[in-house]
Amino acid sequence: MEDYYTPGEIAERFDLTLDTLRYYEKAGLLRRVDRAPSGHRRYRTDDVELLHLIRCLRDTDMPIARLRAFAELVRSGDHTIPERLDVLQEHKNRLDARIAELVERQGAIEHKIDYYLGVLSERAAGTAHTLKDGS
Repeated sequence: MEDYYTPGEIAERFDLTLDTLRYYEKAGLLRRVDRAPSGHRRYRTDDVELLHLIRCLRDTDMPIARLRAFAELVRSGDHTIPERLDVLQEHKNRLDARIAELVERQGAIEHKIDYYLGVLSERAAGTAHTLKDGS
């Protein structure tokens, strides 16, 4: 027996709104979602696994068009694994470059914080010295 998940369960699990979940469906990131006899949408385990990867890729700024192409490769079967690997390696390379850039920017920000802390420390020392001399 296959496990099914409601849209609410999926939205909560991945911290999504129901609108975002529907958008992912309409954008072609998920295959056509099954329906319960009542007509309510329900997701299979493989939908959940793909959605987990989609969220990871989206959260690391993979464009929707590239996500859609990747999802199509997944749905096309195992013969597309080499192409999927290429997509993921290319994305990882872009992500590595972005992380390096962010680390560099972080260093510049930390340098400026240290500078401002030094300025404030000098001012405080100067004020303390003035108060001490004036007493």
